[in-house]
Amino acid sequence: MKKFTLTSAIIVIMVSLFSITASCQKAKAIKTTVSNSTKVEVYYFHFTRRCVTCQAVETESKKAIASLYPAQSKKGLITYKSVNLDEKGTEALAKKCNAEGQALLVISGNKRMDLTDKGFMYGLNSPEKLKAELKKVIDPLMR
Repeated sequence: MKKFTLTSAIIVIMVSLFSITASCQKAKAIKTTVSNSTKVEVYYFHFTRRCVTCQAVETESKKAIASLYPAQSKKGLITYKSVNLDEKGTEALAKKCNAEGQALLVISGNKRMDLTDKGFMYGLNSPEKLKAELKKVIDPLMR
């Protein structure tokens, strides 16, 4: 009888421990999902006077975001904003994003990725490569 009682007690304890562990795992999964829903912001900072390449960087990066992430854009999880540094009122945003001149930036939480070089390299002549670079940077942030 003592063996039966001892075995029963051990089984009850083990089931309780597995139950607690499972609920902790579930809580971690929920926490991870919430923390990964960070908003992604894509900014193209420019000046009023722009060359053809500068205009292409804006046009192609905006089109890429719209075509790659239509649902996320609609929900506001990813945004694209073109910012003219010559206009009044843009200084605070430029300072916040650490943009001192023309820049193509992807910002999510405390992460800041500078794609300016890629934008100017691919914007005019290889827009599909620019689209691929944006996707490569943004996809991990959207998970």
